[in-house]
Parts: sequence; structure tokens; C-alpha cells
Amino acid sequence: MRTFDLTPLFRSSVGYDRLSRLMDSASRVDEAQLAYPPYNIEQASEDSYRITMAVAGFTDAEITITAQENQLVVTGKPAKDEQPKSYLHRGIAGRAFERRFELADHIRVTGASLANGLLSIDLKREVPEAMKPRTIAINGATSPQVLESKAA
Repeated sequence: MRTFDLTPLFRSSVGYDRLSRLMDSASRVDEAQLAYPPYNIEQASEDSYRITMAVAGFTDAEITITAQENQLVVTGKPAKDEQPKSYLHRGIAGRAFERRFELADHIRVTGASLANGLLSIDLKREVPEAMKPRTIAINGATSPQVLESKAA
């Protein structure tokens, strides 16, 4: 696979360090980590999203959701069994996981729920009023103004 060195682009730019971290993390993708647990990202409306993760076998006490800056981290650590079990077949993965999601600016977590083995995390985009587009009224003159000048 090719590697791209974007260092020359970042020499003359300020504030784009998040972009470089994102590009760097995308190049270091571990395929095994991407498979577990499976998840969906859906757009519920223009400004709201939902991440749904299949976390069969986990309780809400075993899952931690942390939102910090522009990153959402979902961690699952199964509780230790007091009595070891003897399985004839074990098809449900009960291993620990950590899933990271990069969030865009002004996205915040509004809630989470766990039902039927599916963890749902609700997100909402809240753009501050100062950053929303606004219409500027044009004040037109009702009649042309004549400037008086003194004759010398």
C-alpha cells in the first residue's frame, strides 16, 4: 500500500492538526478490530443521527460511553464469571471491545439506550447561532441625496 507524506501541506497551515490525526488513524486500520462489534450509523433527520451497535451478552453496567472533544469512545468489558462454564459450542463473542468514532464539529450525544442486545446512541448537530447563515437586509435609499458644495 502506498503511504502519503502530507507534511509539506501542514508546514504552512494552522489548526489542521486534527485532519492529520484523522488521516494517520485511517492509514493504520486494523481489519479485525473493525469487525467487532458490528454497528450501523443512520441519519434520523437533517440534524440527528443514531449509532446502533450489536452488543449481545453485555449489560448496561459493562458498557461505557465517553464523549470528549470530537471523539466518541464506546468500551465494553464483560464481567468475570464466578463459576467457569463448559461450552459445547461458543458462538457469541463475549470479549472486551473499544470502538472509536470521530465526530464532526457541533455534534453532541443526546442519549443512549440498550435494548434486545442493541446499543443505540443518539447524536444531534447543534450549530451555534453565530455560525448559522443569516440574511442581510439591504437598506435602499428612498430618494437620492444631493450633497451641497460651497462655491469658491
